[in-house]
Amino acid sequence: MSNQSPSQLISKRIAELRDWRGKTLSRVRTLIKEADPDVVEELKWVKPTNPGTPTWSHDGIICTGETYKSIVKLTFARGASLKDPARLFNSSLDGNVRRAIDIHEGEEVDESAFKALVRQAVALNSSGKSKPSKNAKS
Repeated sequence: MSNQSPSQLISKRIAELRDWRGKTLSRVRTLIKEADPDVVEELKWVKPTNPGTPTWSHDGIICTGETYKSIVKLTFARGASLKDPARLFNSSLDGNVRRAIDIHEGEEVDESAFKALVRQAVALNSSGKSKPSKNAKS
């Protein structure tokens, strides 16, 4: 591993993308920081075959930002417990814990709704609740 901070490594990863995926990841990164100025950036799951996954945390993981050939995927670690009135979540909808937002080239994310999800995730992490109640209905 290098002596660069996780934030520097994420910036380097974004710069290496050199296309719409880098611009998209950079934009959502800015929105996450605007929604939670105390967010902690980390680069997790670094392996020789993987440059790592940008991860944003505050009292636990808020979300990860993965880039694939045709999408930027933002996976909220506890997304199934978040209210999503704007219906940003469009992937990983069948699980009991995570939810994801897949952004394709040319798509824009609703910035205020996205920031609201980030703030909700932080509040949920900070509340100390480990799992939703088995009796909880969504």
